[in-house]
Amino acid sequence: MRRTLNVLLGSSALALAAGAALAQPASSDLVEKGRYLATAGDCVACHTAPGGKPFAGGLYINFPGGIGKLATPNITPDKETGIGSWSDDDFKRAMHQGITKNGSYLYPAFPFPWYTRITDEDVTAIKAYLFSLEPVNAPRKPADIAFPFSIREGLLAWRLAFFTDGRFKPDPKASEQVNRGAYLVEGPGHCGACHNGSKLVGSSQWSGYLEGGTIDGWYAPNLSGDDKEGLGLWSEDQLFTYLKTGAAPGRAGVVAGPMRQVIEDSLSKLSDGDVRAIAAYLKTLAPKPTYTPDVKSDFKEASAAPGADVYLNRCVACHRPDGQGMPGAIPALAGNGAVLAKGPETVIRVILGGLDAKGEYAAMPAVGVGMTDAEVAAVTNYVRQTFGNQAPPTAEPGQVASLRSETQTMLAGNAPCETVSNPTLVEALKQADAAGQLKDLKAEQMLPRVTTLLPAVRQAAPQATSAELVNGLTATFCQVADHKTTGLDWPTTIGSFAGVVYGQLKSPTRAEK
Repeated sequence: MRRTLNVLLGSSALALAAGAALAQPASSDLVEKGRYLATAGDCVACHTAPGGKPFAGGLYINFPGGIGKLATPNITPDKETGIGSWSDDDFKRAMHQGITKNGSYLYPAFPFPWYTRITDEDVTAIKAYLFSLEPVNAPRKPADIAFPFSIREGLLAWRLAFFTDGRFKPDPKASEQVNRGAYLVEGPGHCGACHNGSKLVGSSQWSGYLEGGTIDGWYAPNLSGDDKEGLGLWSEDQLFTYLKTGAAPGRAGVVAGPMRQVIEDSLSKLSDGDVRAIAAYLKTLAPKPTYTPDVKSDFKEASAAPGADVYLNRCVACHRPDGQGMPGAIPALAGNGAVLAKGPETVIRVILGGLDAKGEYAAMPAVGVGMTDAEVAAVTNYVRQTFGNQAPPTAEPGQVASLRSETQTMLAGNAPCETVSNPTLVEALKQADAAGQLKDLKAEQMLPRVTTLLPAVRQAAPQATSAELVNGLTATFCQVADHKTTGLDWPTTIGSFAGVVYGQLKSPTRAEK
């Protein structure tokens, strides 16, 4: 899913340089190196509008505090509307200094405080890759930024206080692997853009380096070595697997929010060596807890707390009375990093929007659609303070109402149906006539129809993962079902369908003959 949050996870800086055209075509090796680095920065996430052409810009970025919004620019080599006439020096100045060709300052929402650490050679490679793309004529959409924030000269004070120009310097006491991980985290990956405690001050010493923080309605977790909030109890192998796949054996939870797209579009496509280096570096970070545990309660003491009844009615069937979930199928809430985060935003948004299947884990229905704001707030606080969890109970109905308006997903029924990206699975669904088999399906027809359909799809796409099969069939069902005649409200219907598919993958029943 395309999320405005990813302005800090993409490569917005790449679109803001200007200058003269390249004199000579870049070598294929340089272009390939640039492609890899652009993937590490997930540039395409920010510079592609919903339904638009890759790298042609047009995705609106919302600034915090009601300041306004800014559309990402076209970074294809179109000479009229893109970067086709920009020089290497202009490009480097934008990346390293946050200054455009005409001398104006760039907003700190674009991650030049991190890109300043990228080597000159790597910046040149990124530009070479962008210049290898097909030019797309796509004028930039108008900005809508409130005064005085629309005056770029006012950014000088911020720069003087918080920005330091300078390339990455390896730690002589660290291994080559750890230094490689640090470079990727601090430079191309710019992880602190979301995971720093303060986004406004960018990469400064006052920013709460990788201590976690709120970003556009989600909470990016603490990445320090803290045992409660951070990665202290994670092994390097678990962290490596999580960064590559979005889930890790032995750890509670699956990836959610913007990080889901970062893994799918970026980290999963990096070499194992680089992802391992990132994991090794993160495991060197000292513990930095950001809150004092609020309460100490066991399940019996919490059974009468606000939200307990909602949990019993809405959550206990999957997550169990003790919050342990079902190993390998339903993530535990006890000890879950998203649940233990300083802010409740991610828990609220998962309740409201659900989650696609990931790895071997089932999809989560958007149970919050049928709940009041007060109920969502209460159950959020309940799970954050029960099962041994001791996170602050700060969720409030007003916060839920705000996040509800921003949470749009297929599972919640307030966003377009998703598409299937795996070409082999697309062909398999076509061969099995999945669309025809699922068209206008009633609730009572789900199990027998899926029991017949699923083996045919699996046979045609034997390499497809469980998550791909669940999400692919669910997306197909969404596209062809009559949302009004299924017999249930739509979020319940599509959530139930995803559950039926998952159940048949794990414990298949025989089709009736």
